Amino acid sequence: MSLPVLLALAAGSTPSPATSTGPVTPTLQDAQESATHAASWVEENWSTWLAIGLRVLLILVVAAVLRVFVRRAITKLIDRMTRTVQAVDGTALGGLLVNVERRRQRSQAIGSVLRSVASFLIMGTAALMILGTFEINLAPLLASAGVAGVAIGFGARNLVTDFLSGVFMILEDQYGVGDVIDAGVASGEVIEVGLRVTKLRGDNGEIWYVRNGEVKRIGNLSQGWATAGVDVTVRASEDLDHVRAVIDEVAETLSKEEPWNERLWGPIEILGLDSVLLDSMVVRVSAKTMPGKARSVERELRWRIKRAFDAADIRIVGGPTVPPEEEPLDPTSAVAAPSALGNPASPQSEATAPIPAPASAPSGAPK
Repeated sequence: MSLPVLLALAAGSTPSPATSTGPVTPTLQDAQESATHAASWVEENWSTWLAIGLRVLLILVVAAVLRVFVRRAITKLIDRMTRTVQAVDGTALGGLLVNVERRRQRSQAIGSVLRSVASFLIMGTAALMILGTFEINLAPLLASAGVAGVAIGFGARNLVTDFLSGVFMILEDQYGVGDVIDAGVASGEVIEVGLRVTKLRGDNGEIWYVRNGEVKRIGNLSQGWATAGVDVTVRASEDLDHVRAVIDEVAETLSKEEPWNERLWGPIEILGLDSVLLDSMVVRVSAKTMPGKARSVERELRWRIKRAFDAADIRIVGGPTVPPEEEPLDPTSAVAAPSALGNPASPQSEATAPIPAPASAPSGAPK
């Protein structure tokens, strides 16, 4: 075997350092190559990062400025509405409008809802635009948000119903602070209107908390105008012309005195006989009044009509009838009439035969 062949076999049997199984130590050349690749990648993408950052910053700045501008505009609008009502309060026009407290609470509630809705829309749109800038697929996010919204809607449907009902009640001005309403589940004077709950003051002073979602119908007794009605019950024998003349005099006097001349929005009318019975008849008196002042006008009318009838010798009847007085019983009615048989010495008693005593049975007879 020649020398070159031996050298080749020896070189082939020697293990190569490249095929060793031990850990490879990075060299300075490898670090330089990695740094070069990173620098080149940053150099290639820095313009894209800068564009994305500037776009996100611009979106945030525009959203913040727009949010502040919209909220200030809504606040100024609400303040202007409140100042307008305060300017006319206490005047003749102010009596036709709602009071300041009612308009103030209504304005605050509307302003709060509008500001919240504006902030939600502006910031929500900005968040979606930022996610779109980062090239994030919004379809799964919107689908998840829709599913979560449906779940929350089913779980908190009563709360959502109360809130939406409160918003529409306030926007439509169905009632306000100071109104007397009949909400079906409760009735009384409104002392506070909220987006979820309405507070009512009952006739006995109790406070009712009524959820807006539970109100199916509302009867507002303080909007537009009210009707004061008084029923006067007199004897059936009274002269109707005399009764009408006395009531007309009371109505004319009341309509000229303050503050009743402002509370009365129409003349006091005698509608006629409401009912006629054997011993009484009912005269119906009615008047159109300022909202919420019907009860006070009715009380004053009754007071004056009663005094006028007393002066004119017209008797007011009605109510439960008084039972007639019973005559005292005769003390001798329970005493029996005198009888001759009651005296044993009288001839009638002596003439009567005594009842014979029963005869005794013989000793051997069966009993």
